Amino acid sequence: MDHHDHVALIREGVVGAGRRWLELGAGDGAFTLALADVLGPGGSIVTLDRDAGAIKTGAERVGRAFADVDVRHVQGDFTRGLPIGPFDGVLAANSLHFVADRGPVLARIRDELRPGGHLVIVEYDADRGNPWVPHPFTPEQWRKEAGAAGFGDIRVLHRVPSRFLGGIYGALAGKPVGPERRKGEIGGTGPLEDE
Repeated sequence: MDHHDHVALIREGVVGAGRRWLELGAGDGAFTLALADVLGPGGSIVTLDRDAGAIKTGAERVGRAFADVDVRHVQGDFTRGLPIGPFDGVLAANSLHFVADRGPVLARIRDELRPGGHLVIVEYDADRGNPWVPHPFTPEQWRKEAGAAGFGDIRVLHRVPSRFLGGIYGALAGKPVGPERRKGEIGGTGPLEDE
């Protein structure tokens, strides 16, 4: 895959979502470059990764290519906590497959998104992993997990072939704008107020 593929995998989920983004597991910046390219001048990205060396490499790459995009790099583990939002979007490109139980992480992501915000993921289209990609998930599994975490507008954005596990896809899940309902809750907006 090259930069063009990276952009194609995320573009539809980023355009129109807003200018302030969080990227989880940014690594050496391949998808940070794609996100900066799509956001353009005035965009703002907070990247989060555990590896200080990867953060340094990513910062240098993005700084050279997109100096007019505000990028702040934070060292940390997204499974333990996230920078404070609200963010217009969260990008998790090839990072959620390192998490066996994604439910708590998805809940934290949803909490840091503004209403109507976008979660864009990039993932291998496989249901079996290996030592390098331990917990990949298919689009069908993504729909189940994102829906259970309270997201809506769950859809695949783009696919590209990959020599590694056959294919890779970009997908979107949106944070609902209206009142959120808990599992099992039926309709309504709460008790009526006295006039």
